[in-house]
Amino acid sequence: MAELTAPGRADAEVAALTWPEVGALGRAAILVVPLGATEQHGPHLPLSTDTDLAVALCSGLAAARPDVLVAPALPYGSSGEHAGFPGTLSIGQAALELVLVELCRSATDFLDRVLLVSGHGGNAEPLRRACALLRGEGRDVRFHLPQYPGDAHAGRSETALQLALDPGRVRLDRSEPGEPRPLRDLLPALRAGGVRAVSANGVLGDPTDATADEGSALLHRLVTDLIERTGQWWPVSSPERIRR
Repeated sequence: MAELTAPGRADAEVAALTWPEVGALGRAAILVVPLGATEQHGPHLPLSTDTDLAVALCSGLAAARPDVLVAPALPYGSSGEHAGFPGTLSIGQAALELVLVELCRSATDFLDRVLLVSGHGGNAEPLRRACALLRGEGRDVRFHLPQYPGDAHAGRSETALQLALDPGRVRLDRSEPGEPRPLRDLLPALRAGGVRAVSANGVLGDPTDATADEGSALLHRLVTDLIERTGQWWPVSSPERIRR
């Protein structure tokens, strides 16, 4: 079997390979699919923030495991709670669930294992339903949602992560506090009217003190969590081949 290499290398990215190159890997590789969203993240973060995080996590996993192939990111998700903010593009829960089911059915024609990694919490329910259906069909499909403390949306944590990933895309001069109350206190209003009902600028938290160093530490933790979780599901058969 050909060896998969670190992120950024053509032979770790499905889109850069030919079909014979993918076929030569056999069925044992893991296809990792980054799932994100195109949705508002306050006046200071790009609409791609959730997708950027998912791609970074999948790239980190590919750097640690020689048996990982990274699929092109899916940049649309279930983002109805962010309606009313220009730029938000949501496909809704039903459409996302259908896309994931059909995508994974297609992938398991040539690979035995698929991992869906979502950077957007709003994708959780469609992910759960899609994976339950697929596993009921006998397909080894799993999903991962990174968990980390901090502000609920476009606040300190996400701003720090984006500063670590690509500081040139963060408009720090436009960052400002949003709704400061914890998510549990906002849930009734959020469910009734979305983020727009509780935060005029789309921020839930305060991003103004975020730093790239803080983001780098958090990103390292999230990548480590993903590597460990994936290892629990699918141990690496040849640990000495893992690139560090």
